[in-house]
Order: sequence, then C-alpha cells, then structure tokens
Amino acid sequence: METIARLQESVGVHIDGSPLRQGIVAAVLLAGAVTLVKPVLSFVQVLLSLFVLPGKSLSKFGPEGSWALITGASDGIGKEFALALAAKGYNLILVSRTDSKLTALASDISTKYGPKISTKTQAMDFSKNLDKDYNNLKKLVEGLDVSILVNNVGLSHSIPVTFDETPQQEMTDIVMINCMATLRVTRLITPGMISRKRGLILTMASFGGAFPTPLLATYSGSKAFLQQWSTALGSELEKHGVTVECVQSHLITTAMSKIRKSSALVPNPKQFVKAVLGKIGQAGGAQGIAYTSSPYWSHGLMHWFLSRFVGERSYFLVKTNRGMHENIRRRALRKAEREAKKQ
Repeated sequence: METIARLQESVGVHIDGSPLRQGIVAAVLLAGAVTLVKPVLSFVQVLLSLFVLPGKSLSKFGPEGSWALITGASDGIGKEFALALAAKGYNLILVSRTDSKLTALASDISTKYGPKISTKTQAMDFSKNLDKDYNNLKKLVEGLDVSILVNNVGLSHSIPVTFDETPQQEMTDIVMINCMATLRVTRLITPGMISRKRGLILTMASFGGAFPTPLLATYSGSKAFLQQWSTALGSELEKHGVTVECVQSHLITTAMSKIRKSSALVPNPKQFVKAVLGKIGQAGGAQGIAYTSSPYWSHGLMHWFLSRFVGERSYFLVKTNRGMHENIRRRALRKAEREAKKQ
C-alpha cells in the first residue's frame, strides 16, 4: 500500500477507497509510465547501437585467408565489400554479370595485395536462372572455406511505374535476380558453413521492402520477401553457429538509385559498407526486428522513427511514398522527352 501511495503522490493523484480500487489505479499508472518510458529506452538502445557499441569481429566467422563470396561484386556496394574484405585479409569469390569488370576488379586487388589475397571470378547473368551457371559456381567454391557470403546482387525498375504497366520482362528479372539468385547462391554456401559451425550471411535489403513502395511494387515485394526469408533463415542457422543478418538501408549513391552526390542521408558505398562491417550483430535502427540491422547512422534513425511513430504499413507512409515516386516518374519522363528531342 505504501508503494501505491508513493506512486499516486508522485503523479499528483490521490484515490481513497478500497485496496482493490487503489490497486486498479496503480496498475493504470504503472502501464502509463511504461508506455512513456519504453520509447525513451528504445531510443537509447538505438543511439548506443549506432554510435557506441562495436560490432562482432569478422574473425568470429572465419580466419584471415578464408573466403568471402560477393554477388553483384563489380560495381557500387558489392565492389566496396570486395575491397573492404580484401583489406581485412579475406580471399574473394567475385560473381557478377560483366566479366570485364570482374577481371578489372580482381586485377586491382591483385596489384594492391599481391599473392596475399586470392581472387576467383565468375560472370553470370542471374536473370537467366541457368542451372549450368549455378553448377559452375558450385564447382568454383568446392573445397573452399567460404566464411562470409554477401548477397548483394539486385535490380529495381528502370523508372517508377505502376504494376499494371510494368513490363513483363522487367518484373521477371527483378524476381529472378533479387529473390531466386539469393536463394540459390545461399543454398550452395550454407552446407559448408553448417559443417564448420561458423559463418556470416549478409543479405542487402531495402527500405523499399521494409515500407511498401507504390510504383515500385514488384521491387518492393521482392525486398520484403528477402526480409522474411532472411529472418527465418537466421533462426534456422543460429544453432549451427552461422550468423544471418538482413541489412536494411535507404538511398545510397549507386547506379540503381541514380543519385551521384552523397549527403548525411545518402552515403556513398564506401561509407555504407564500413558501417555494415563495423556493426555486425548490432541492430542499429532495426530495434526489435530479429536478425536484422539498419547500421548506417542516418538510415538507422530514420528506420527507428518511421517504424515506431509512423507505422511501417500506415496509410500516411504509403501515401507519402506514392506521391514521392509519382514525382520521380514525372521527372524521369520529362528528362527522357528532352533527351529524345536532342537526337
């Protein structure tokens, strides 16, 4: 009773009556206090995760000299993962569509690190979903200690477009590259990780999947699939010592985003990859979402705020997303018209 009385006094509420009535009032006050304190504690967790607490050392997943496989490795984020992991002493398996770009990247890494870092490359078009390509990849990795897998290959729409106007081939390519390729490559690599009882699987997701994005409906759905699949996979592989992390992000200066200038809200690939590798195991802005991170600081703060206070699938957020992408589409069409007139 003394505790109830102190709680009532602290908030300026005084209730006379039976112990039952006082108990009910105390329960209501306690629930209110928890409701107020919970977001504050969550925000503190976000700040600690993004700015203070270190991530797990990559050596936990495999020693220097083991292998990292990176899809979509020839440009942008994938290329930066390759450079960063080479700098940390990992041999590289580089997989992407364009052989000349893979060869150039492998040559650059060889020039910089010499025989210390080995590279293997395979050019394959993931949109084709050819068994022979995956069989060749299986042969390439056979017998190698692949301790890190970066599922980075991805495709979005050429410009924002409503679902009913999305070209059939574009729709198919997005699903094959974003979903099927990720599944098949991961399926090749996980048995080795399970047998060694260690490994790290990073899958690049997107706010486009975390938050429904009209006019990018197929892309948005494909990235939402990766979130659900990766989270389920993380639970399955945890008992085998394999860490799975779905990496959420907003815009980055890549060919896919068509943004060239970086800013506080839009990092370049090098800045983003540094955050990812430095915060393994830290949720960042993805607090409360299992086996998921939003490691880049501004993206993490945005993810946390939108999820907690706006709602990932709220009418307001979906409508705002639609308006933004309708504007992007209009600008893209006007630009295409201007370029057509120049020809």
